[in-house]
Amino acid sequence: MLAKQPIFITGIGTGIGKTIISAIITEKLKADYWKPIQAGDLDDTDTLKVQSLISNDISCFYPEAYRLTQPFSPHKSAALDEITIDIRNIIPPETGNQLIIEGAGGLMVPLNDNFLMIDVIRQLNAKVILVSQNYLGSINHTLLSLLALKNYNIPVMGIVFNGDKDVYSKNYILNYSGVNELGHIPTYTDISKTTIIEAGSYITL
Repeated sequence: MLAKQPIFITGIGTGIGKTIISAIITEKLKADYWKPIQAGDLDDTDTLKVQSLISNDISCFYPEAYRLTQPFSPHKSAALDEITIDIRNIIPPETGNQLIIEGAGGLMVPLNDNFLMIDVIRQLNAKVILVSQNYLGSINHTLLSLLALKNYNIPVMGIVFNGDKDVYSKNYILNYSGVNELGHIPTYTDISKTTIIEAGSYITL
């Protein structure tokens, strides 16, 4: 049995810092970490990346439910590997610790012909931390992501902004959505165990 409601780290798109934010929060909470679906980079998975950045000796790291060889959307990667992702096989590990779950891509990423990543979040009864990053179009992507979560009745803990600041974008997102800002992580030129610990001070949970 899971002792606490899992925290699912998702983003407004791909490549906006979910893995780094997952490492920061895992270290801050001394939580356990699990990425259910890894698509591509099997020799340098997100699980291995997060594990390499954690300093505490409490966090546990659990194997993926699906390890796909190709770096594409999970439904395409699975098809190329000649398998079908069955979300009934995405079962969270049993732990008495807080569990951090990292998604693959954004909320509406397809896993198969019938299910999206957001369906997995609901199945896992997780609450969400949404990672946003400033770029042209990020207001639209952030608000659409929040709307999707609301439509699925998935609780949102708040938003972590990652990278360069834009107060116009951030203020509009927060004012329009009414969602809490959990923190803003600055751009780091070097990511290490030290910077991961330091970055934890920018997040309030």
